[in-house]
Amino acid sequence: MPQLLLELFSEEIPARMQAGAARDLARMATERLKAAGLEHEALTTFAGPRRLTLVVEGLPASTPDREEELKGPRTSAPDQALEGFLRKTGLTREQLTERDGVWIAVVRHSGQKTTDLIADMVEAIVRTFPWPKSMRWGDGTLRWVRPLKRILCLFDGHVVRFEIDGIVAENVTEGHRFLGKARPFTVHDFADYRKKLEQHYVLLDAADRKVRILEAARAACHERGLDLVDDDGLLDEVSGLAEWPTPILGEMDPQFLDLPPEVVRLSMKVHQKYFAVRDPATGKLAPNFIVVANVEASDGGKALAAGNSRVLSARLNDARFFWDEDRKVGFETWLKKLEGVTFHAKLGTMAERVDRIAALAREIAPLVGADPIEAETAARLSKADLASGMVGEFPELQGVMGGYYARADHGDAIADAIRDHYKPQGPADSVPTAPLTVAVALADKLDTLVGFFAIDEKPTGSKDPFALRRAALGVIRLVLENGIAPFSIGNVAEKSGLILGRQPTARHDPEASELGDITFNRLDIAAGGAFGYWTEVGLGETFWSEKALDASSFFADRLKVLLRDQGRRHDLVDAVFALGDDDLVRIVRRVEALDAFLATDDGANLLAGYKRASNILRAEAKKGELPTGMVKTGLPNQPEAETVLAMATAAARTAVDTALETEDFAAAMTALAALRGPVDAFFTDVMVNSDVPAERENRLKLLGQVRDVMGRVADFGQVAG
Repeated sequence: MPQLLLELFSEEIPARMQAGAARDLARMATERLKAAGLEHEALTTFAGPRRLTLVVEGLPASTPDREEELKGPRTSAPDQALEGFLRKTGLTREQLTERDGVWIAVVRHSGQKTTDLIADMVEAIVRTFPWPKSMRWGDGTLRWVRPLKRILCLFDGHVVRFEIDGIVAENVTEGHRFLGKARPFTVHDFADYRKKLEQHYVLLDAADRKVRILEAARAACHERGLDLVDDDGLLDEVSGLAEWPTPILGEMDPQFLDLPPEVVRLSMKVHQKYFAVRDPATGKLAPNFIVVANVEASDGGKALAAGNSRVLSARLNDARFFWDEDRKVGFETWLKKLEGVTFHAKLGTMAERVDRIAALAREIAPLVGADPIEAETAARLSKADLASGMVGEFPELQGVMGGYYARADHGDAIADAIRDHYKPQGPADSVPTAPLTVAVALADKLDTLVGFFAIDEKPTGSKDPFALRRAALGVIRLVLENGIAPFSIGNVAEKSGLILGRQPTARHDPEASELGDITFNRLDIAAGGAFGYWTEVGLGETFWSEKALDASSFFADRLKVLLRDQGRRHDLVDAVFALGDDDLVRIVRRVEALDAFLATDDGANLLAGYKRASNILRAEAKKGELPTGMVKTGLPNQPEAETVLAMATAAARTAVDTALETEDFAAAMTALAALRGPVDAFFTDVMVNSDVPAERENRLKLLGQVRDVMGRVADFGQVAG
């Protein structure tokens, strides 16, 4: 089957846009091919520094002929309606057929040549391509990320003829800007295209460029007895900067190694796109770097390495300046600066946020085994480095630099808490285990969650501008992976809300905007204060504590996501959360025990029995109030199965309550398992809706007690299945 090859050749495409551009090209081509009725076997895209490439295998030479059946007016309709239908279809009355009193037209569409459809498709893609940023050049109307120079378009080895804004499609492309031969070259299919590009020093596939970078960089390091410091993010970026990447090992001034290693690595990465190098004997950074050049130098890269070394020295001199100056300034000055930094217009300044985090960390500290005074101190210093020169230059080092600056004066525990309190920042990030760090990290994330929920800035759909989902997952991981119990999310969130409510907030102002029951002074917001002052302090604390409960319920959904990602049944989270328990460790233990129980025959059958009992009780509740009270046994003609279930239910209630008091959830499930046989026998041998009112009432009471006993463990009504 014929092959389509498309290349859009331009000036340099920013590396950060290349992967997205390849995905967009694949998506847009797939959509348009489908809309045109063109089936294909495979579609592949490539992105590089100067070109986007599309290869589609197995396209037909043309679309097939097809027939379309159109329903017209009724045969009894006025002539004007029929005439309009004929004009629409281009047919005559004789060409119509009648079916069930309706005129039917069969319109035949001839197939179109694929080349014609490709030309239209490519122009539509080029003119509507969703670059994050684009530009226009010359006198044309076309917009592209950088000036578009060439379009190569071949179908079945032949050029597809079309023109876009003066750029004529052809079978010609170019190789490397410097290493390739000066003249462009022609190609006749994808295999020829890829082969000739490589002959002209262009690796088309980003994966091939990454492999070349890693293999050559590691080989260069190995020759000197060094190790490359892997950095996947940097690898992705540099593979988009060079068509023929050539790693070169360079040397840096060893004096810069007395800077924090994070500073050295970021100076290399952010400003120069260099890989750091490690001495395997010490595990520390070596006075070397790897630069990825886009040329093969005749001297083996010595001149390039020397030039890049000088540039790196200049960058590291800047970093040394920030390092030295920051240590002269210190925390008090930075904390004062935070008073003038707005965290959020409705949540006050960074200084006010620090006060909240410090107060909350003090509250949380005893729950995680940390010293409250140290937790408050660490939290109060945790955001200070945001005002430092180094973090201003490298925002990625927030927390890290605070840890370095605090270590000498405040000790390792507080310094570590400052350094790691942002963790975990993602699913792959490690979770702190030091109690002091955990206290500050929890306070930081909970203040973020409660604050933004309080001002109704909740995540919606795929939008989460304040990363509240990530913050909630961070809290969950901190609690679960450290086994912090008891730890009530609701209680801690409420404390956070009360702390927020005690800060200077709202006062009545006829020019103010409204949020629920609270009035915010616009002048106070503009001045950078949190909100002003409460008219009635009690109202403020109540309002914020209620808002905090909204945030605590958010954790149920996040916990379901986490458990689902771990392969666990997330519907069981709802069944446990329905009990009103919000201790995360206890919830997960309940879920695990419930999951194990439901995987057994006893659990599965008892669940079916529960749902049957619930359905009966639900139907009876619609008729009137359900009977309650003691279940009677020993009644005349009472079925044995009814008596056995009543006794088993009473025994199960006692056993379940005892197990729950000691949080032995496996034992609670074992107690429930004892109900399986009596429940099965009851539904087999007993007619619940007896004609005798006293019997019916007694049996409904019994089913209600069975449901109640099981409901002490979980809300089985929310369990799927």
